Amino acid sequence: MLTNDQLAAWDREAFFHPSTHLAQHARGDAPSRIITGGEGVYIVDRDGKRLLDAFAGLYCVNVGYGRQEIAEAIAEQARQLSYYHAYVGHGTETSITLAKMILDRAPAGMSKVYFGLGGSDANETNVKLVWYYNNVLGRPEKKKIISRWRGYHGSGLMTGSLTGLELFHKKFDLPFAQVIHTEAPYYLRRPEAGMSEDEFSTWCAERLEALILEEGPDTVAAFIGEPVLGTGGIVPPPAGYWAKIQDVLKKYDILLIADEVVTGFGRLGSMFGSTHYGIEPDIITIAKGLTSAYAPLSGSIVGDRVWDVLMQGTDENGPIGHGWTYSAHPLCAAAGVANLALIDELGLVNNARNIGAYFNTAMKAAFADHPHVAEVRGEGLLCAVEFAEDKAARRFYDPARKIGPSVAGALLREGVIGRAMPQGDIIGFAPPLCLTRAEADTIVDAMRKALENTAF
Repeated sequence: MLTNDQLAAWDREAFFHPSTHLAQHARGDAPSRIITGGEGVYIVDRDGKRLLDAFAGLYCVNVGYGRQEIAEAIAEQARQLSYYHAYVGHGTETSITLAKMILDRAPAGMSKVYFGLGGSDANETNVKLVWYYNNVLGRPEKKKIISRWRGYHGSGLMTGSLTGLELFHKKFDLPFAQVIHTEAPYYLRRPEAGMSEDEFSTWCAERLEALILEEGPDTVAAFIGEPVLGTGGIVPPPAGYWAKIQDVLKKYDILLIADEVVTGFGRLGSMFGSTHYGIEPDIITIAKGLTSAYAPLSGSIVGDRVWDVLMQGTDENGPIGHGWTYSAHPLCAAAGVANLALIDELGLVNNARNIGAYFNTAMKAAFADHPHVAEVRGEGLLCAVEFAEDKAARRFYDPARKIGPSVAGALLREGVIGRAMPQGDIIGFAPPLCLTRAEADTIVDAMRKALENTAF
């Protein structure tokens, strides 16, 4: 029986939920869930229902729920110093320590860390830094940012423009003119069925180069991409992709922003996706796994060549005119310090690699031969199952059928949370990095029952 119906009423009357069908929620036509607790890979709702969260919130609760070490670090920092700003050279012990911990783990060639609160504001910062960089270098026309269709980089004005998903553009007057999109490295949806992965990667690089030449290389400032496409379908890059893309960017002196909001701090079984795939970024975006979502915190890791120009800019123009009130908030930084220490202590990067390989192998063994499963794909503790009406012909379902949401609903009834991804019938999995083999088996078993109970 439901409890605290007054809270449910307030939820519909007062709470504006993100990424929600507002009318259905307000009318009570769509289900809502009030979460009250969590431990390990499980959450509990107000009715006492225990659910295995196989998406770690939004890919973010990497160390799992209920870690008292992080809670105590936040509480101790609040008792000692709840807040001070980071403007004009001010710092706190936690913010300085966390910046050092991040650089110790980052790929080679990175110089400094700027802190924000979420991935969206970090990518807003990144765009501003790219524009500032080119203005300092006397290249005022070199301002366009190339993103990719199906990429996800946030839902602000510029970051919503960078995002290559229709839902984040529709009726918002986005994308802005400074943002242009190129092909997604989505091998399943390649233009010609006979293409090898390497051939498809070459095609993507050629399309990128043609776009740069069409726009004018002197107008293109940066390329932004997730090491693995996240919200656009959990799509690992095809063979040779990143090497070919980077060759094009270097040819035209275009900065590379690696958006590691999802992949940073262990999700792929490597500390960073950039090292995992041989990416040499100029700026890295971090968030989610930085604190495992115990507190809101993001960062822009700035590479050496960009940092040198930023310093030149302040010598010429005075202090840089960019900052957030809550940049490097000491409570959030304390959560980050405790979280990164816990990732090391528990060996979660190795666990993501080992259990991730087990989980992806088990998912492929269970579902790759299903008549309506077009593909099972993944890397580390990321996995996606994509459905098609005719897998051999790569003919996908009419979106009106809502196959993905139907499977997600059936999975939830089995006690497991998977995410129905946008622009396709895709179920995504990104469980906490502390997942065990037994818990991986639980997800696979629940998915098997969910497919048995879905009308294809």
